[in-house]
Parts: sequence; C-alpha cells; structure tokens
Amino acid sequence: MSADLTFGSVPPYYREVYEIVCPHQQQVDQDLFIQLMLKSSLPRQTIMQIWDLVDNKQGYLTRTELPKPTLGDLSDLRATSVKLKRDKNPNILGYSFQELCELDTVKVELVPEKKGLILKHVEYEVTSKRCKSTVLRRYNDFVAFYELLMMRFPYRLIPRLPPKKMMGASREFIEHRRKSLQRFLMLVSRHPQMSDDKLVKFFFTFNGSDMQHKIREQFRGIPDEFMTSNLASKAKDLVPMDTQVQIGNSKEHIRILYNSISKLKDITDRMVSRATGYACDMLQFGQELSSLSNDSTPVSPWATGTNETWQHLKKGFKHISVEYAAIGDKASQEAKETDELVLEKLSSFQDLLNAYKDLCERHEKGVLSDHQRAIQKMGQYKKKKMSATVQGTSEVGTVEQLEQKILEQESQIANMENRNYYSLHCLQMETQLIHANLDIMYHIMGSMAEIQAKAHTELGKVWSEIKPIVDGLQSKDNVSPKRTSPIGSPVNNHAGIVM
Repeated sequence: MSADLTFGSVPPYYREVYEIVCPHQQQVDQDLFIQLMLKSSLPRQTIMQIWDLVDNKQGYLTRTELPKPTLGDLSDLRATSVKLKRDKNPNILGYSFQELCELDTVKVELVPEKKGLILKHVEYEVTSKRCKSTVLRRYNDFVAFYELLMMRFPYRLIPRLPPKKMMGASREFIEHRRKSLQRFLMLVSRHPQMSDDKLVKFFFTFNGSDMQHKIREQFRGIPDEFMTSNLASKAKDLVPMDTQVQIGNSKEHIRILYNSISKLKDITDRMVSRATGYACDMLQFGQELSSLSNDSTPVSPWATGTNETWQHLKKGFKHISVEYAAIGDKASQEAKETDELVLEKLSSFQDLLNAYKDLCERHEKGVLSDHQRAIQKMGQYKKKKMSATVQGTSEVGTVEQLEQKILEQESQIANMENRNYYSLHCLQMETQLIHANLDIMYHIMGSMAEIQAKAHTELGKVWSEIKPIVDGLQSKDNVSPKRTSPIGSPVNNHAGIVM
C-alpha cells in the first residue's frame, strides 16, 4: 500500500481529502477518520472492521494507511474537520479573519421615508448573505434584538447600538445611524458563537409585522449561553492559572489599541472631509469659469480698444471648466472610497474594541461582583450560626434554619463559581477574537495606499492636461481639449459629488 500511495500516484482528489483531514501533520485523527468513512455510506460495522485492520494502536493513521473511499462533495467534510479541531482545543479560537468574514455579509439600506400618523419613521432593508434573506426593520426592532442578545450572550462582545433621536433627525444623522447599524449586525453575524444562534437567525429571517414584539415573545425567558453550553460544567479546567494577569495585560493592550484606532479614525474622517470639500471647490471653480465663458454682456472696442484678451479668455474658460469638473469628480471618488474602505473599517474595529471594554465591565460588575457578594453573605450566615450555637438549646430552630441557608448559599456559590470561570473562559476567547480581527488593519492600510495612489495619479493626469490649455489661453487659436463632458462636469449638474 505504501508504494500505491506515493505522492505522485495519488489522484488530486484524494490529495485534497488528505489536506482537509490533516493539513499540518502526517497523521489522521481517529475521530475524523470515522467521520470520513461515514461519508462513504458504508455500514458502521464495516467501518469499524476497516479501522481494526489499519489501526496502529496509537489512535491515528499515517499517510500510507489512508483508505480510498468514494466521498462525493468535500465541503461538509472540510467543515467537520475544522469543527473537530476546534472542539478538541476549546482554549484556541481557531478562526482566521478570512474565516470570520466568510460567516456572513450583511447590508443595511435605507427604505424611502414613510409618513406615520404623527411622525415620519425610518425603515431599513436588512440583507443577510448567509440566511439568503432580505427583511425590513425599524430602529426599535434593533433595540429589542440588542436587549435579547445581552440576555443570551452576556459574556460575549456585543457592539453598542447608535443612539435614538426622537424628532428632527437630519439626513446626516440618519445615514450615520444606518452605517452604525450595519456595522453592529456585521459584527454580530461574524461572531463564532452568535452567528448560528436561533435568535440571530430569527432577526434576519422573520418577515411578519410587529417585529419587536414578536422577537420578545418568541425568546422571552431565553436561557443564557452558560445554561446551554457543554463547556459550562468544565469551565474551571479551561481557565489557566495566570488568567487574571493575562486579562490585565490584554486590557492595557486593547486600551492602547483603542486610543490609536480612535485617532486614526479622526484623521481619516478629516481626510474624507477635505477630499469632499476639495471636490466641491473644484466643481464651483469650474462653474464660475463656465459662467464667465457664457457671459453675453456686450463688450465693444470702446472698452477693449485693440485688446482681444476677453474673447480669448471666454473661449479658454469654456474648455478648461470641463477639466475642473473632472478634478472634482476624481476628488469626490477619492472621498467616497476612503469613507467606505478605510473609515468604515476603522469604525468597525473601534466598535469591536468598545464592545471589549463593555464586556470587561460586565464581568467585573456582574458575575465577579455577584460571586464576591455571595461569599460575603455566606460568611454572615456562618457567624450567625456560630452565635446561635453558643447561646444554647433555645436557639436550635434558628441553627437549623441557618444550616439550611448555608447549604443553599453553598449551592449558589458553586453555580456562581462556574459562571465566573465560564465568563473568564469567554473573556479569553473574546480577546483572541480581537486579535483575529486585527488583520483588518492590513486591509485598511492596503486600501488607503491604493486609493491615494490612484487619486493622485488621476488628479496629476488631469492637471497635466489643464497646463497646455492654460498656456494656450493667449493664443488666437484656442484648441478644445479631448475631454468633452465627464461625469461630474457642470453640464451634468454636480453629478458625482459626495456631500
């Protein structure tokens, strides 16, 4: 068999299978081997016979012992392989940034305004690629969803919702909130634990009316993650001894990250504003030149004498105004791309870092504080019991009551200890999630470099085309430029300018 399975003789399909089941090692895990063979539709008894024949008594197979079943589509095998590896090492997140992005892509778009009986209200069209769904949602639907997420996943990174404005919301405010809601849903839908939860799927797929009441009714009393996790009972074993030290170090590191990301976001915001302002200025500059070129006020030799400068300028202004419109269009495109590909990604990462700060506060003020209070209460019960015992037989009933309370409190403390350990385990995973998302900085810096290089190259080209037109303004034979009316020119009435 060894000769048959040399690399060159194994068909590509089977090499692909091997890369799935053991991409970084020369061994096939027993559990994954069973899953692999189950895909072949062989009876379980036959599979176990095969295992007995090839088992080297070490719990794994080597490459030369790999069988050749007919497996069909490999996508679910790949998913099974990844899941088994993650389950076997629950202290490692096991997700790359690319894998997180592949969990889902969410779009939130504004629906044209509708008038209510008293106030206008804004609706959002929410599209989930993973759920293959498009639904309409109002802001209060997001609020109900957020509240339930906090109940269901108190130990996870849950981004903040943007604030609600009751009356007089400007277009700028509404657009800012739309972007914030899209980032909120994107981070939730790309969270390894939350993305596949029934609550999340319900929000993305329910098409009925009165969403906020329906989702509250459907998930009223929903147990939190601790109550349903198979890791809850062994959470203590998952928490390393130096966890508190590591949390302190991570909080400081993420605080530094947050401060720097916030500054980068502010700088990028100013870049977008400058590019937008520059686009508007260039467009207005071109419009004024166009206006001068179309001036029909009579100008006679009485005013000009033998000077023909005004006639030459009018012809030149008409040609050159189109070029200024092109500059405005290029700057507008730069502003739009910087906003979408740099500023929004920085905002998304900042939202995630904010969620981490909130999570640390919930841990300290919530489960950790509850645990400490429960221990203090236990100490009080024990003091009262000791005092009652010293007072003699007249306090027998009181002693028995205190003993019962102590037993109940011990049970609560044990449960709280498990919750505390589970919360610490989740905090470790969420810290690793922050680091997995750090890859977004590669995309941010790459996008900025590409946008700036493209914008400066295109702007330089347009300015280079303007130069000979300017040089020829004094000539009697002004030559029209090649460009006639680009998108964003005065002819197209401000098209393409991002405000």
